[in-house]
Amino acid sequence: MPGAQRNESDTSARRTMGTGREVLLTARFWLAPILLVVLVMSSLAALYMGGLLDPTRNLNEFPVAVVNQDEGDVQVGSDPPQHVVIGDQIVDGLEAGVDPEKIAFEPMGIAQAQQGLDDASLYGSIVIPSDFTKRLMILAQASVVPGDDIERPVITVYTNPRAGTLGANIARQIGQQAMDTVNQRIGEQVSTQVTDQLAATAPDLQLSGASKIVLSEPVDVRFVEHAPLPDGTGYGLAAFYYALLLVLAGFTGATIINTLVDGLLGFTPTEIGPLYLHNESVPVSRLQTTVVKWVIVVLMSMVVSGIYVWVGHIFGLPIPQNFSLWLYGMLTISAVGITSISTMAVFGNIGLLVNLFVFIIIGLPSSGGTIPLDAAPKLYSVLADFAPMHQVYLGVRGLLFFNGAPGNGLLHGTWMTILGVAVGLVFGAAVTAYYDWRGLHRTHKSVQPGEPLPAEAATRTDQPDA
Repeated sequence: MPGAQRNESDTSARRTMGTGREVLLTARFWLAPILLVVLVMSSLAALYMGGLLDPTRNLNEFPVAVVNQDEGDVQVGSDPPQHVVIGDQIVDGLEAGVDPEKIAFEPMGIAQAQQGLDDASLYGSIVIPSDFTKRLMILAQASVVPGDDIERPVITVYTNPRAGTLGANIARQIGQQAMDTVNQRIGEQVSTQVTDQLAATAPDLQLSGASKIVLSEPVDVRFVEHAPLPDGTGYGLAAFYYALLLVLAGFTGATIINTLVDGLLGFTPTEIGPLYLHNESVPVSRLQTTVVKWVIVVLMSMVVSGIYVWVGHIFGLPIPQNFSLWLYGMLTISAVGITSISTMAVFGNIGLLVNLFVFIIIGLPSSGGTIPLDAAPKLYSVLADFAPMHQVYLGVRGLLFFNGAPGNGLLHGTWMTILGVAVGLVFGAAVTAYYDWRGLHRTHKSVQPGEPLPAEAATRTDQPDA
């Protein structure tokens, strides 16, 4: 009867309101979202601030080459004449003056140092030329013997901006501090030798003020950028931001695709403003749904990667190899997107949080794009081994700054990205197939297969009156 139906409807509405009020009054309802957001943001703040604020304090075996080509010369005032190699003394002083766990001064030949700068395994190199001691002795003699101006011996400190802007700045700072110490020690040593020589040979002669100033800083330290970056690279940050765009395209794109496809297939409701849409569920399995999302991700990656290359050209980003960058971008977006889809298919809504931690919260600070891993806490190097952002950054940096040479990070980044695709496919396919095999279908918990959802039953108006 109509009256009985209205009474039942009113009773159901009051019961629903009562249940809703009870939920709102529970502590869990208010605390759960707040605590979850606090956990996520606290992790983000700790990882970012922990590695950003003082990189020099976090140095761990920061690699700088020391190239000693000095052939030596006869020491001023020595009797009998002694052959000395000041370059050897400098190298010994550099190694003894730093903590080897923080700064790794690596003695090597000029060719090996050049290769290390070219493949970004070194942030800088200190080069002592073959005539260093000879020029120093000439300078010492010229301070007491009138004559033409004499050039000071030169030590060149090369920095590597293509390995990272901050890494190059740290290498410059290390070189500056080391050369200040070298200048002080050598200046004291040469000044003492010259003074002793004058006291023995010409007691009435004293060093002039100009000579004292020259001998106090006898070494001409020159800082040179190895293979300077061209304009339009954001002082070396372009590789990091391009890698970030690729990861965001895969992560964010997968989230959008996952939501829209589930809504169109009727698995989740869709809200557009005041409209609440819940399509009828399509009879497809979990595995089939996941495969469909994978295909859409790959198609999306082709378009977005092309747009990134195009936008880069518009704003003046130098791109040596357009096709290679597009191809690697497509591979990266697909890898991140496929893995994200698989994670959400396996873990449900919690998968979004897992993706956020892996790709963003952990990935960004451990990428090495802003803070080099050799100047970050060791935890970041551990995270970089599995967080995809670091692998993506290496690949993009190899393409943009090293002309696609395989040994500069591109080959490593490519293989790790391919591995990411394989892991995402196997993980998603295996678990969703297992869910289907167990009969864990995506249906409302209070609805049996073939029955309408409660919302559908409640809104039906074609039922006859009792």
